[in-house]
Amino acid sequence: MRVLITGGAGFLGSALANRLIELGHHVRVLDDLSSGDESRLHSQVIFSRGDTRDIPKLWALLRGVDCVYHLAARVSVPESILYPIEYNDVNVGGTVSLMTAVRDAQVRRVIFTSSGAAYGEQKAKPITEDMPLRPQTPYAVSKMAAEQYVLAIGALWEIETVILRVFNAYGPGQPLPPSHAPVVPQFLKQALEGGSLVLYGSGRQTRDFVYISDVVDALVSAAQTPDIDRTIANIGSGTAASIRELADVVAEVTQRRVHRLHNPSQSGGVSWLVADVSLALEKLGFSPRVTLREGLSRILAVDPVFRGK
Repeated sequence: MRVLITGGAGFLGSALANRLIELGHHVRVLDDLSSGDESRLHSQVIFSRGDTRDIPKLWALLRGVDCVYHLAARVSVPESILYPIEYNDVNVGGTVSLMTAVRDAQVRRVIFTSSGAAYGEQKAKPITEDMPLRPQTPYAVSKMAAEQYVLAIGALWEIETVILRVFNAYGPGQPLPPSHAPVVPQFLKQALEGGSLVLYGSGRQTRDFVYISDVVDALVSAAQTPDIDRTIANIGSGTAASIRELADVVAEVTQRRVHRLHNPSQSGGVSWLVADVSLALEKLGFSPRVTLREGLSRILAVDPVFRGK
């Protein structure tokens, strides 16, 4: 295949690009490098720096492309609360621009990475794809809106569309910014450096941590599987882990005594979030393989930020 990956120099995008190169595909990447890193990419990846809202650039990159992976987005939930206009502009506006260019270029299939955050607070467990979306942050709203644009424009112009709602992806190379850092690399860093692990809310809120190689498996399958137009599928581990349990596993794999600092005054987000992945198994053959303990151990073994600490 000839594929274009928007946001392809990011954490998930670069892992996908490199896997596709290993499988023998032709890969183009578009990334504005606001959070991505071109050095992560295999030498055979054709990289272009730019924005998904630049339709003329998209026209050039989409020439001859069979499938587009749309990963480009702002992804920090806390940051989205502070900057909702930017999140709408990039996540929603960028998606509309991309789908417009895809229509013009007559690309066959678009795979959009949405988020489990779009479900918000749900009463039933685990979360299935037919549950109503109840987004509670601007980030989650932007993902819900982008999904609707992908489906609507795809249906109008007979573009095959697949939406994967990815839950809490983690793994080697995940960025660790100075503010609003993802919880997994943040906990690992704090444990290894003797800092405190801050647990917001009760710490009993659960999340579905899914290892990056499992997510990439699903993304690759979504491009190659026939007859899945308009499929929406959850991509997670299918296993719930509370933030307290995550702290316990971090202490175990780092072999450090960790100090937990509870901050009940600040919200820890929705109380319960874990994916039912049976539809992904049925449609994509997706079966997550990496447990949380194994995934954290792999990060310590291969990620240069943590290796040897």
